[in-house]
Amino acid sequence: MAKTPSPKMGTEAAIDKQLAPQPENAKTQSLAQHTADAAGEQMNTNTGLPINDDQNSLKAGDRGPSLLEDFLFREKMTHFDHERIPERVVHARGSGAHGVFKLYKPLGEYTKAAFLNDTETETPVFVRFSTVAGSRGSSDLARDVRGFATKFYTTEGNFDLVGNNMPVFFIQDAIKFPDLIHAVKPEPDNEIPQAASAHDTFWDFISLMPESAHMVMWAMSDRALPRSLRMMEGFGVHTFRLINAEGKSSFVKFHWKPLLGVHSVAWDEAQNISGKDPDFHRRDLWDAIESGNFPEYELGLQIIPEEDEFKYDFDLLDSTKLVPEELVPVQRVGKLTLNRNPDNFFAETEQVAYHIGHVVPGIDFTNDPLLQGRLFSYTDTQLTRLGGPNFQEIPINRPIVPVHNNQRDGFMRQTINRGKVSYNPNLIGNNDPQQVKESAGGFVSYRERIEARKERLRNRSFFDHFSQARLFLNSQSDPERNHIVDALTFELGKVKTIAIRERMLGILLQIDKGLATQVAYGLRLHLPESPSTNQSIPADGDPADYQSVQAEGTLAKSEALSMANTVKDTIKSRKIALLTADGADAASIKVVKDALVAEGATVELIAPRQSYITAADDTQIIVDQSFLTAASVLFDAVYVAGGTNAVATLEAEANAVHFLNEAFKHCKPIAVADDALQVIGATYFSKKIPSDFSEASVLREGILVGKADKNFTNLLIKMIGQHRFWEREKPRLIPA
Repeated sequence: MAKTPSPKMGTEAAIDKQLAPQPENAKTQSLAQHTADAAGEQMNTNTGLPINDDQNSLKAGDRGPSLLEDFLFREKMTHFDHERIPERVVHARGSGAHGVFKLYKPLGEYTKAAFLNDTETETPVFVRFSTVAGSRGSSDLARDVRGFATKFYTTEGNFDLVGNNMPVFFIQDAIKFPDLIHAVKPEPDNEIPQAASAHDTFWDFISLMPESAHMVMWAMSDRALPRSLRMMEGFGVHTFRLINAEGKSSFVKFHWKPLLGVHSVAWDEAQNISGKDPDFHRRDLWDAIESGNFPEYELGLQIIPEEDEFKYDFDLLDSTKLVPEELVPVQRVGKLTLNRNPDNFFAETEQVAYHIGHVVPGIDFTNDPLLQGRLFSYTDTQLTRLGGPNFQEIPINRPIVPVHNNQRDGFMRQTINRGKVSYNPNLIGNNDPQQVKESAGGFVSYRERIEARKERLRNRSFFDHFSQARLFLNSQSDPERNHIVDALTFELGKVKTIAIRERMLGILLQIDKGLATQVAYGLRLHLPESPSTNQSIPADGDPADYQSVQAEGTLAKSEALSMANTVKDTIKSRKIALLTADGADAASIKVVKDALVAEGATVELIAPRQSYITAADDTQIIVDQSFLTAASVLFDAVYVAGGTNAVATLEAEANAVHFLNEAFKHCKPIAVADDALQVIGATYFSKKIPSDFSEASVLREGILVGKADKNFTNLLIKMIGQHRFWEREKPRLIPA
């Protein structure tokens, strides 16, 4: 979302930014001592030595060799040489924001966690969104899972809710995680393709892992192509425990529900955006916060009594399964608001270290084998990436409460510990720091009774691999289902090994025969005679013990799984392109723009040339972009303004016609002034517009023509609120 350029420049603008009020919270204050602003300050070294000349290295004469004794050069160059830490193995490309979480009602019935019982205090948070497979330099619009990690800086220490925008995962046991990531990453012989799953090694692995079937449906769905990080759900994926003050345990699934609804882009559109603006999601998040359109999400909990652990036809500890909201409704218990962008991307977004093991009293783990493995993996990763065991001392990772323990030294230690004692128990130091009793808030792991043999096995309750994949597919609207078919056909079409394609068709056959038939048709392959049953089993295991089982009584459909049922009552922060040219009708432009802006949308004027247009009444109107710098894929809707000369110019402007064709192809709302119909006449889709322009027709087709009055703008707002008109996609598919 582009910001309107400020008329103030240079020092004046910088001073204004410094003086502008900033959201204050405990975490903002705790970072203050670590925050540096160079305005008005003198240059010095990392030891504080004032620097007289930072422009010339020390030499033997003005043309002589540089001298080894130039410690100023060595410090500057050494720091530069080491300014990049190793990027994350997964979730390397991300963007973050500060915010606050406010609880709606105390949850003492379920948990003793302080921040989930205090409705008065705003808990500071830092959220990092990310893609999974790509490197730091990859596109925001890759077909991929999105990370949604939230660090709560609570009064009892940090709680990290490390999740994704999909509620399930590809594998059931963490020991398979390296295999999954090795398979989806660029192939090791040629480092191709970047940030894409459409290649042989990924589908080779997936076709041998039936447990991945459910997650594949999500990854091939529109959920893998969010319109914005502000318009996607978040999920904790795993089943956790909540523990109340009496020690009673409940199972819980964590959700984030965006108040703007859940929306996506089209696959063709995503590919275009990757070329036009690979920072699309990152820019959208930054601009939304800078403009005051703060992203908001509600925290939802699915709470399951411990006595209901075995009530369902799936295992709560299986991360390839979700709990349908029809069985356990989501309770919305609080709101997350992202209200401040980072001051420094590296220091905050890049160095923030999340860990699924960062919990607080009242929240605990279950025996989910994927969760258990991640408890090790996160620490191990941060030790390598951030240089050692003191990564928690980096300002963005520090809790807002003081830290006292006997851990000492190591790389990058920042705390200066005083005194003789660094062990416990001790008498010399009065036995400080002291352990905290459970009754005083000390963390105690849930006392779960365990009686079992040590063995490398998986419970049979984990063996239903296809019921929920089928549930997800059956819950999609027709357009969403069509997109899944197209995605699978595209991805498998990139697979060069025919045997992998055929084996994957066998997996799809177990999900839904119609789905498998459609994909096979697109690949020009025959369906296999029998479904695939290949999967990894222990070397000495019995294959019969590892065959997929079919759960009884599985839901046929879940409304919550379709994006068609999301919030569609707002255009807040939507981005609308207003196409115009010299000779435009200034009055109608003002009416439409004012109405959209009043509803929280952003309107950008696009014209053949930059800077401004001269309207029919000789007024000059500022233009935001030209057709050369703008693209329809960067907007949510289009309005074509009227005016005799402007309309003639747009009709003859090939880029304007392409802009409209592409917007129509991607099923976006299109509105046209009643005297601008000839512009539409130049498009490919002009003959496909319905002749009936009733409200029902408009809200079915997403095309509006009329005079810029109140009725017109009201209908336009309602139309944009629908987001997309996917139903026109197949019957009215056009080239663009």
